[in-house]
Amino acid sequence: MSVWDDLVGQEAAVAVLRGAVADPGAMTHAWLLTGPPGSGRSNAARAFAAALLCPRGGCGECHECTTALAGTHADVEVVATEATILRRQDVEPLVQLAQRSPSGGRWRVIVIEDADRLNETSGNVLLKAIEEPPPRTVWVLCAPSPQDVLVTIRSRSRSVVLRVPPVDAVARLLVERDGVEPELADAVAHASQSHIGLARRLARDPEARARRREVLDLARRIRGVPDAVLAAGNLVEVAQAEAKASTEERDADEKSRLYRALGAEEGKPLPPALRSQLKSLEEEQKRRATRAQRDVLDRAMTDLLSLYRDVLLVQLGAADGASGGPGIDLVNVELADAVRTLAADSTPEQTLRRMDAIGTARERLAANVAPLLAVEAMAVALRPQG
Repeated sequence: MSVWDDLVGQEAAVAVLRGAVADPGAMTHAWLLTGPPGSGRSNAARAFAAALLCPRGGCGECHECTTALAGTHADVEVVATEATILRRQDVEPLVQLAQRSPSGGRWRVIVIEDADRLNETSGNVLLKAIEEPPPRTVWVLCAPSPQDVLVTIRSRSRSVVLRVPPVDAVARLLVERDGVEPELADAVAHASQSHIGLARRLARDPEARARRREVLDLARRIRGVPDAVLAAGNLVEVAQAEAKASTEERDADEKSRLYRALGAEEGKPLPPALRSQLKSLEEEQKRRATRAQRDVLDRAMTDLLSLYRDVLLVQLGAADGASGGPGIDLVNVELADAVRTLAADSTPEQTLRRMDAIGTARERLAANVAPLLAVEAMAVALRPQG
């Protein structure tokens, strides 16, 4: 057992990180871990932190390893924002923390899981800390790609690239580590497109699988403009409900803790001098809910893209077994019959136009276009043409 066991298909990246742990000469004070969603950037960052603190270089069993992986080690700070950006006030406490010596371990490790959300102001604050690091502080930044991080930070960090793990490796992990039935493990590994976290959620949660199936069913249900408008409204409502469910409990807990910290009684009006703190919290929670809704919608659109990708493969004769050769695996293996029906009812050109419409909707959401408008335009473009 070791801290690296859950990093499926990342042998090259693990070798680099292991080497830095074993050889102080290969160590640097700023690391940039990049890779597509599901590649395990956050897991790699936590494993690296644990290995740096472990007397045996990452055994996975000692107190240092278990607490670092759990995010409870005193010398490991993990930052993961649910807002759309990391602001200056989010970064400044980390810079101050970096100046302090480790409480007990060899290193103080600060992990920023969403370094791509740094803006120019917060990025410049972090840059100063990276340029002049204390001798025993390590920064580990995570982002989808190097281009998503400010070039000044990128140029001062050692880059490690993670790749999308093979589908069969993800399925094997689910079977061996989570006890998932092999057939289900294979299906969700394909459906998640090798995103380990999403594959686990789909495997464990039948409702998540049902919601995904309902999203994919939009391709069959939308026959005209009225269907498209209705489907778009339903999709946005579901996203709002999921976002509310995922943030409601945390919001209430944060509000209760704020009232206690201020010595006020919850539910009673706050004195004017204290209202700004409550307003600041409510604004942060609103930003978090907006991001949660956007993430749910983006996931739905990613699933739809995977369906039309499968349709296009069948139309081009490139799907697994379609041309007599090995072909390319379908993402939605459990919907193979529906994929072939959709492929027969349209042309490759129409499929590409639909994929473009989904891509445009994702861009509009990222640009803060009203979700209902963006999703309605996409849904109308998915209806049969002619």
